[in-house]
Amino acid sequence: VSRQLKEEIRRGFARLEDPLAGFLAMLESSSDWKGKGHSLGYCITTELQLWIKTHPAVPQSGTKLKKLQARVLGMLSQCPTNLLDPLISIYQLHTADRNCLLEHVSHLYLQGNYKEAAILSIKLKLQPDQDVEKMCTPLLLQDKANLVEDYVAEYPELQRKLLQTLDTWCDPSFNIRDITRPYQGLSRYKPEKFNRRVLSKLVFRLLERFSVDPALCPNVINQRHLRTLNYLFYKRFVEKTMTEENWADHIQSTVGENRWLQAQLAQALLRHCGARGAARWARRCQLPPEMLPRALAEELQKLHTQDRLEEVTKADNYEASKKKDCYQIPISRENIHFLQTWEETLQCWEKVLQPGQVVGVDMEWKPSFGMVGKPRVALLQLALKDEVFLLDLPQLLEQAEAEGEKEKLPHFIQMLYSDTAITKLGYGMSGDLSSLAATCSPLKDMDKQMQGVVDLLAVDKQVDGLSPEHSHEERGARHPEKGLSLLVQHVLGKPLDKTEQLSNWEKRPLREEQILYAASDAYCLLEIYERLCKDPESFGLGSDLTDSLVGKQSKKPRAKKQLNKQEAPSPSGQECQGPRTEPSGPPAPISPREFSVVCDNMLQGLGRYLRCLGVDVRLLDNEDDHRKAAEIARQEGRVILTSGLPYQTLRSQVGEGRCLSVNCSEKAKEQALQVLKHFNVQVSLSDVFSRCQ
Repeated sequence: VSRQLKEEIRRGFARLEDPLAGFLAMLESSSDWKGKGHSLGYCITTELQLWIKTHPAVPQSGTKLKKLQARVLGMLSQCPTNLLDPLISIYQLHTADRNCLLEHVSHLYLQGNYKEAAILSIKLKLQPDQDVEKMCTPLLLQDKANLVEDYVAEYPELQRKLLQTLDTWCDPSFNIRDITRPYQGLSRYKPEKFNRRVLSKLVFRLLERFSVDPALCPNVINQRHLRTLNYLFYKRFVEKTMTEENWADHIQSTVGENRWLQAQLAQALLRHCGARGAARWARRCQLPPEMLPRALAEELQKLHTQDRLEEVTKADNYEASKKKDCYQIPISRENIHFLQTWEETLQCWEKVLQPGQVVGVDMEWKPSFGMVGKPRVALLQLALKDEVFLLDLPQLLEQAEAEGEKEKLPHFIQMLYSDTAITKLGYGMSGDLSSLAATCSPLKDMDKQMQGVVDLLAVDKQVDGLSPEHSHEERGARHPEKGLSLLVQHVLGKPLDKTEQLSNWEKRPLREEQILYAASDAYCLLEIYERLCKDPESFGLGSDLTDSLVGKQSKKPRAKKQLNKQEAPSPSGQECQGPRTEPSGPPAPISPREFSVVCDNMLQGLGRYLRCLGVDVRLLDNEDDHRKAAEIARQEGRVILTSGLPYQTLRSQVGEGRCLSVNCSEKAKEQALQVLKHFNVQVSLSDVFSRCQ
């Protein structure tokens, strides 16, 4: 809005004998203000609100103001939302008679203007004097759950009342039509959005948003637990992807002492295991005999221990045969360490926080099965080439807090994730970091500090087909594996054994199967990374994957790192010993004869082109390991030119500014121009073909 218009509006107010009455008369006689957005009416309203602040004598009181308030109330239901707050402020509606306000809102409600009645109630803070069920029911029928949340947002007592009402509606014996019947003619009614499933999701959202005790909603919680039971039965008896011990852990923690769930469990056992098998499980799960179905109770009396032992042995043999077809961690069991004390953990740190280290990182937490709250990490796995460390996070956090050193663990994790000299491998790291932040609040901004991170989930989206060992006939065949397990199968030839994936990771001691599973999950990342670095083309990957794989760098790197990135090779070809005196400028110009490089084997065309321009070039052969480039660079003082995945490993093995990632999709000439510009190499005519080709 132009300054001239604003000044004209203010002069207009100053000329009016009664600005409030005059403005209201203008609104009543005009329709322009009803438009959405920044209409002229909106502009005049907000200017009046500002003008009144500088003219304290304008606001009125007494009978005259009451009459104006009554007129304004009549207009508010037709008013755009952005005008509500200014009008309520100008006409001091918070000071109006509360009964009048409630009566007006009630009138809107009876006319079927449920949304307008709710919005006005929120603006005037009338909720404590209203019936929360009555106000919210039509809004839910119109699929306006967000407005319902806003309605109860500032009133804990109303939140509890609303949740209890919704929970009552979710009782399987409750007839939802009893609620919908009075609203048959409701405009914008969406019956498909009003059912137990949708209401149950809303209850969980409200429980989490308002931090209300879930025990307030027994029907919804029981139904969610029942769905968990059904899912667990499917995993164990249909899909057969869950071990007996693992399954029993979850069944017991889900059912607990809840009599209703115990009855549901008994019925499910009969359906899936028959009377004899169900009786064995009923005894193991310690179900009270008096609440078991008759057939199950009779079978329980006949049980003999020997039967149970035979069944368990049979199941164990089945599980063992299945594991042979899965990925096996190639290190011995004594090199897998379960750490529960800080003394052990500090020794782990010394090994992990080494420059040039490549670390596979994974995390485990107890499955929530859709219950309230974010999962808390129970185990942090760090895999190195020769050993794996499993950190018992709950125990370490508790110990650190008892010693008054709560910052110990977040400090270590921040050091690990922010160190550019250490390559961290993960799979779907954003989910892991979110759970880590829920476990340890100082780590909530960890994703902004990450350096040197490779998320193999990004590779998974690009990997083409199966590993080279698989025949053409196998390509295109459907695989039951998914996620990391499928990537392991594609790259290493065998899938992960996922039978422990849904374990109760909070239960101590961990079972041996859990320890091996957790170690394998982290260690396989090292093997995948090494294999893809050696032979990316076999998996349909371009060599230049750095941009898509490396975790986002922090936007403001530390000053020292920024200075070092400006380093240039010294004329002798040796590494510079420190930052340049003028770090903000480009490196000092050098000639091609003073510039020596080693080109990784995917950049042989670039190497030959640079040699034509007089640069001292060494080329890796096709069969050479990428790490040979680092050895040559250190021995001969050369700069490494590489691309894609190897860049992360190689740059941590040489000094800052001594390794450059080149775009592999460019032609050799464009690549050469990029390198020459980066290192400020000035080529003259006499340099061209000055070296033997």
